[in-house]
Amino acid sequence: MAVPKRKKSGSNTRNRRSTWRSSTPELVPITVDGERKLVPRRLVRYFRTIGR
Repeated sequence: MAVPKRKKSGSNTRNRRSTWRSSTPELVPITVDGERKLVPRRLVRYFRTIGR
């Protein structure tokens, strides 16, 4: 396992963490079995196959 050679400052750690934020998925309204749902765009096909 990699071990740091020296202590990293708190501000550097927070700065590093803040740059790697993931973005929220784009939600799309679809109707499955007469019920309206908000699902991520990339999962629309999956939710439509479940509704059958």
